[in-house]
Amino acid sequence: MKKNLFFGLTIIIFSLFSIQPGFSQEPEPPKIPEPSPEPKPIKIPEPEPIREPFPEESDTEKIQKLTKENEQLREENFNLRVQITELNKIIENLQAITLEQIKVIMNLVNQLQETVFEKSFPSMVNL
Repeated sequence: MKKNLFFGLTIIIFSLFSIQPGFSQEPEPPKIPEPSPEPKPIKIPEPEPIREPFPEESDTEKIQKLTKENEQLREENFNLRVQITELNKIIENLQAITLEQIKVIMNLVNQLQETVFEKSFPSMVNL
């Protein structure tokens, strides 16, 4: 029995020594989280190359084409200015006609007013 008691006590003592270092250890500091990876930058799309306005033409041909286009645009501009002046004249004429029509209508309204009131309220005083 002494052997069993001695054996039991030694097991308990050894187990206490083996367990105690686990309790006596300081807790480890929390782990620092790893930084998240930086997002990849968005690549700017490469612009398409600018096409030449007149490919496969010499400089003199380009200049001739541009001068022709310039002359055409000047003619169109002149024609548009002529049309604008004509339209402005038409607008002025229409405004004059409208004012004349308003005058005529106002005269007619005055005449109607005079005749209506003259018939409904004949003048009491005859001079």
